[in-house]
Amino acid sequence: MANPIKLRLADLLDHDLFTPRELSWLSFNARVLQEAADKSGPLIARLRYLGIFSNNLDEFFRVRVAEVRRLISMSSGGDRQQSKDLLAAIQHHVVELQKEFDRIYKELLHELQERRIFLVNETQLDPGQAAFVQDYFTTTVLPELEPILLSESQPIPALNDESLYLAVDIRSGDQYNYAVVEVPTDRLERFVEIPRRKGKQGKVFIVLDNIIRACLPQMFRGVIPIEEANAFCFKFSRDAELSIDTGIDQTLIDKMALSLKQRRKADAVRMVYDEHMPQRLLDYISARFGFGKYDSLIAGGRYHNSKDFMSFPRVGPRYMEFKPLPPIRLPRLDEQDSIFDAIREKDVLLYYPYHPFDYVIDLLKTAALDPQVTEIKICLYRVARDSRVIDALVNAVHNGKRVTAVVELAARFDEAANISWAQRLTDNGINVIFGIPGLKVHSKLLLIERKEGMATRYYSHVGTGNFNEKTARIYTDFTLLTYDQNVGKDLFSVFDFLQYNYRRPDYRLLLVSPHSMRPGIVSLIDQEIAHARAGYRASMTLKCNNLVDKELVTKLYEASQAGVEIRIIVRGMCSLRPGVKGISENIEAISIVDRYLEHPRVYVFYNRGHPRYMISSADLMTRNLDYRVEALCPIFDRDAQRTIQNILDQQWHDNVKARIIDRDQANDYVPRRKRVARIRSQETIHHYLQTGKLPRYPRSEMHHSAKRRRKPGSWPVDS
Repeated sequence: MANPIKLRLADLLDHDLFTPRELSWLSFNARVLQEAADKSGPLIARLRYLGIFSNNLDEFFRVRVAEVRRLISMSSGGDRQQSKDLLAAIQHHVVELQKEFDRIYKELLHELQERRIFLVNETQLDPGQAAFVQDYFTTTVLPELEPILLSESQPIPALNDESLYLAVDIRSGDQYNYAVVEVPTDRLERFVEIPRRKGKQGKVFIVLDNIIRACLPQMFRGVIPIEEANAFCFKFSRDAELSIDTGIDQTLIDKMALSLKQRRKADAVRMVYDEHMPQRLLDYISARFGFGKYDSLIAGGRYHNSKDFMSFPRVGPRYMEFKPLPPIRLPRLDEQDSIFDAIREKDVLLYYPYHPFDYVIDLLKTAALDPQVTEIKICLYRVARDSRVIDALVNAVHNGKRVTAVVELAARFDEAANISWAQRLTDNGINVIFGIPGLKVHSKLLLIERKEGMATRYYSHVGTGNFNEKTARIYTDFTLLTYDQNVGKDLFSVFDFLQYNYRRPDYRLLLVSPHSMRPGIVSLIDQEIAHARAGYRASMTLKCNNLVDKELVTKLYEASQAGVEIRIIVRGMCSLRPGVKGISENIEAISIVDRYLEHPRVYVFYNRGHPRYMISSADLMTRNLDYRVEALCPIFDRDAQRTIQNILDQQWHDNVKARIIDRDQANDYVPRRKRVARIRSQETIHHYLQTGKLPRYPRSEMHHSAKRRRKPGSWPVDS
């Protein structure tokens, strides 16, 4: 007999079952914009959300939109038309988001003025301020400027991707000359404080581009006669895909460096510009830079590169920023003579940024000094600019330890930094591995080998986030530190595979992509399906950044139809459509956007009252499951399981910052019921980890025993 689930799915079109990931991503960025609009948030924090939104959108065009453009150029027929329709939908949504951005920006400027914080332009300066700006331009800005006069006889220069530029329109009688100049925000502050007006209170800022506008004639030093000059902001987004030749005539570092140079000349996929730019100037720049019909030219306000708002100065009273949540120390780690003793005694579960990343630094520093430690192995994907992790690894070599570092050179937008780190590690005697061609190493693994008695023992770190002390202060992530020797042996096998990738390892506990993670997750879902069909309670909770793999989404639809209760907490893209009648009625999904970036991947399966808790570096995306080296690790410690469950429950019952993910991607906030406590999970979790006290909400049944039940229409176990 045919499976009714598969028949039902086959009747539906692809667009009925799967939200395009690009549109889902734009829905996520709309949630970031909601935070900027939320009047209950601190004002400066809201301004910084505008910067986050803008930075996100830049990356979206460089990666997602660039990929859609490539699909259009490479496909034909219906596939080509589908990609063109998607690009048109993206363009429509981006324009609508940009309008909302401009509205919120004007609103925030007004609120800043009410608190005596002023952002002025070059036409609003009094004589004293104008003199200050002229002096600042001459002494600080002008030495950093390299204006380029545009000429039909000269090739157009390769402009820097994502840098901010001014297109200068120069009139001399009936003649017009054009020039471009980069605004040097990588070397100078974008927001410059200037003297306030006489007798006025508050703080006054002017952006760097307006300082240049105020001094345009000085920039050309009399080379061109100028009757009138105006400057209009614009910037490019280029295709960020790197093309790396797989030949063996160059080292991987040389190939990556060459590819990074080529990225500067990659096709432009978007130009955003001041809507007041004269049409003749816009046409000239568009033609000279070779924009085609599938490129995005987006008109906007006077200012661009709004990502700089992420570093808006700390000004005004403290209430204009988020009140800091102090890091929570763990007495069990602080009171032990050695962190190795604490890990050996009991697993340690850390949750950043609530717990300090210092514990991982302490583990590495202790390992570097401990005479019983013989070897350290670590996967590095993104590290901080001034990395104490790197310092500890170098110190370990100086203390006679063998150190192996797997450095992922293809960590997008961190390639150049990782090349530099790899060279420093190599120079200091560390064995650097660059992974496997075609597979990004995205695992967050650390293995310490220690001689104890006559045996070698393993101390393991498995995390959901990078070894990066900077992002550990603003990303939420789990880290497991364990003495479980089976976990250690599995980590040893992962590192062995990375060094000798012709070997196919067998793993005891871990699910590792590209080998066992996909079939392992599918098997866990199938078990819940079997339990539901047999009449038992079946459920799962999935927390991740992105859920877009079609095979897994289809499997979750099958589970929903079998009666499995599915809770999804997803930060970003979600192709799955919850609440579709006959398909996903047993699936609910939410997304939380708040002061911290939600980054953990946690997968919990009810397993007939004996829940399986697993943390991972992998999202539920095809690339993570099939084309990366990722690890999914079980959590066995009961206290750690309870902590994870209580954290997930608080997030699920968040009624302040949680949005409902539905088939329409409407981003409605989770409604707060009458007589239900206000639960802002990122704050209540801090209180819980500090005091052990939970807010009032219906407790999860994950720890309860399985109860047999039979729902009408539920299927028996397949024979």
